[in-house]
Amino acid sequence: MAKALFHKSQRVFVKPVGTWAVIETVVPHWVKDVEEPLRVSYDCGLGRPFQAHELVSEQSMHSQFRVEDEDEDLMLEHWHIDRRAIKWRPVEYSAVNAGPSTFPVVATDETGTSGWRVSGTEYDRDPARIEHQARMIVHTPDLMQIARRVAEYALNNPDDLPAELKPVAQHCAAIMRHVYRLEDEAAVAAE
Repeated sequence: MAKALFHKSQRVFVKPVGTWAVIETVVPHWVKDVEEPLRVSYDCGLGRPFQAHELVSEQSMHSQFRVEDEDEDLMLEHWHIDRRAIKWRPVEYSAVNAGPSTFPVVATDETGTSGWRVSGTEYDRDPARIEHQARMIVHTPDLMQIARRVAEYALNNPDDLPAELKPVAQHCAAIMRHVYRLEDEAAVAAE
């Protein structure tokens, strides 16, 4: 059962949109013969209802997040794998093949409508490889956060870092510069 975490007229940060909004309506979703709502969504006047995990209150932002991590925590993406039915296979092929009749799609937004997917012929050519790629892509945001922390630790504590980890920290810093295009910005500033 769900309980409302936010209230009407409360100012919240809407993570999928990346902006502040005021909750206009708290919308409980009821089920017959159940005393509490099954779930609660919030209408912020932005075109669709939002779930509690998509919102952050002002108080929790100031009390929970460190100042330097605030932007990262708000923009950290949570990707997941959806399974979609294989429509391109004939029925006879599915009957012969004992494998599941779905393929992975990595959803990179809250609605699950955009992300990474492959063509049917590519999936049929090597399903194990595509399944592995999907798992790798889903964990990329977490790995980026780890790489950033390793690079920051090496920068802030150069004397405490073991010699074996220095190349790893340098590689993490290079990856972060490439992903966030810091080299491009430095080249433009130098011109």
